[in-house]
Amino acid sequence: MLGTSINPIKTASSSPSCCSSSYEKRMETMLSLTAFDNCNNSVPFLFSRSKLHCSKTLVTKLPGVRFQVSPGSKFRVFCESKTQELQIRRCSPLLEKVSLSSNDAVVSDEWKAVPDIWRSSAEKYGDRVAVVDPYHDPPSTMTYIQLEQEILDFAEGLRLIGLKPEDKLALFADNSSRWLVADQGIMAMGAINVVRGSRSAVEELLHIYNHSESVGLVVDNPEFFNRLAGTFCSKATMRFIVLLWGEKSCLATGETQGVPIFSYREIMELGRESRVGLTDSHDARQGYIYEAIGSDDVATLVYTSGTTDNPKGVMLTHKNLLHQIRNLWDVVPAEAGDRFLSMLPSWHAYERACEYFIFTHGIEQEYTTVRNLKDDLRHYQPHYLISVPLVYETLYSGIQKQIYTSSTARKFIALTFIRVSLAYMDLKRIYEGLCLTRDQKQPSYVVSMLEWLWARIIAAILWPLHVLAKKLVYEKIHSAIGISKAGISGGGSLPMHIDKFFEAIGVKLQNGYGLTESSPVIAARRPNCNVLGSVGHPIQHTEFKIVDSETDEVLPPGSKGIVKVRGPQVMKGYYKNPLATRQALDEDGWLNTGDIGWIAPCHSAGQSHRCGGVIVLEGRAKDTIVLSTGKMLNL
Repeated sequence: MLGTSINPIKTASSSPSCCSSSYEKRMETMLSLTAFDNCNNSVPFLFSRSKLHCSKTLVTKLPGVRFQVSPGSKFRVFCESKTQELQIRRCSPLLEKVSLSSNDAVVSDEWKAVPDIWRSSAEKYGDRVAVVDPYHDPPSTMTYIQLEQEILDFAEGLRLIGLKPEDKLALFADNSSRWLVADQGIMAMGAINVVRGSRSAVEELLHIYNHSESVGLVVDNPEFFNRLAGTFCSKATMRFIVLLWGEKSCLATGETQGVPIFSYREIMELGRESRVGLTDSHDARQGYIYEAIGSDDVATLVYTSGTTDNPKGVMLTHKNLLHQIRNLWDVVPAEAGDRFLSMLPSWHAYERACEYFIFTHGIEQEYTTVRNLKDDLRHYQPHYLISVPLVYETLYSGIQKQIYTSSTARKFIALTFIRVSLAYMDLKRIYEGLCLTRDQKQPSYVVSMLEWLWARIIAAILWPLHVLAKKLVYEKIHSAIGISKAGISGGGSLPMHIDKFFEAIGVKLQNGYGLTESSPVIAARRPNCNVLGSVGHPIQHTEFKIVDSETDEVLPPGSKGIVKVRGPQVMKGYYKNPLATRQALDEDGWLNTGDIGWIAPCHSAGQSHRCGGVIVLEGRAKDTIVLSTGKMLNL
């Protein structure tokens, strides 16, 4: 270790953490001139005033402690015979391409790690607004360039306080712009984040923290931390704590037992200063061995909700998540400047993958809350809303309430128009070939033509009334909820009456399907093939098969069985749980979803001719019994 004596010693003006006084005393002992009286290898050194025109801040390896050296100050460096070991500095290949290339490390012009997307987006969309976070203190708005720099600063700040590549760092926080920065900052320096929200039980969070072998905690706010402090500080080992929002003075520091605590701003300042130093100093850069993050490296641990046992840690790699980023474009054809409203927990794989994807298209994301959703839909008029079925059910209930509490005449007109539009859309699905069926038999060509002709004629009669309904009724609904392009639904079953209602009033709902173990999206309805009652076709590079629950034999289209899936997005496995991994993943890479479903047969004509290959779900395998006839019944 290098011993350094600095004279005079001045403590930096930044406010210390609750435990910094003890570190300062230790540092003063380490750095005092008398501490090295027995060392004969001291080298006197004087900063030249031509080289140093202002005080310099030295960041020590003891977290939270910094010292200033004034121009002209003398200090001595004491060297042991051992050579200082170089530290590994792992970087996102494209995001930190300049640092890697200047230090003979492997670089890439393609995305190899998730944080690489920020370099591409910053170059392409620059000063476009990326995120708007109005409900946190302070409110924030960041452009794509600013967001990229915040991620780099946060990553560097974590390196300085002792986080190492492949360390696990718990990120227990809710949806916000700083969550996004923390999530990507952890990934960008080669560590693995372990994510969960603030609504989880303390004991569950403790299990996740200890099982994942996390070394530190990034926590949302003081109120949440104070709820955790009593349990965590006595039962978990924490190298440091980072507070995303709020003031450290509000923390219950008596419970932390000397664990260093950093605010978000302190991490950012440390990272920013260090990055400037690395840019300016060739010698500083030579203190590291530079490595690029690999696509097969684990990026995050996401723990599934345990009902009968402890949650399992799903290992998702950069490759898993990049598959989602690269292949959701035909599900959500977002364009630069499109507004997205974000309200789901960011740690959910569904919200997370969608966010990563849409940021590569230059969109503007506004953060909202359940309480503010109604007002923000009207205010921001989002092009897209990514949410769960419950949100669309809530919107439906609100619209119905408005209709039924209006005057008798208005209620009659609105309900009549809605019935007409529902009938019109039913007919439209017939002549467009978007009606689901399990029947494998090819329909008669003559019958198909007659059905098509009948549906066309009746739809043409209803069409003027449907257009009038748009003008008189539906435009008012659209002005209240926005969602001018599509509502993306996932994370649960979308009720058919909700699906049909929004289709009738001209709000496109696209349902999708996925699991945490598949990063998560494996199937989704496309804008140009939105088959109601299904979860759509498999997304690109994804295979489906339906197998018999007892024999594992592959079943033909239209037959119900266990849904299995294979693709680049399927997890690496469950962390420290090889038995559960073997139960979920077979040797050929097929993931057992545990769901019951069927694949729609392909027809060349008729009212189902565009439905071939879509996936239809009908329940969970554990909630299903198989009769002696082979028929499956949901409990």
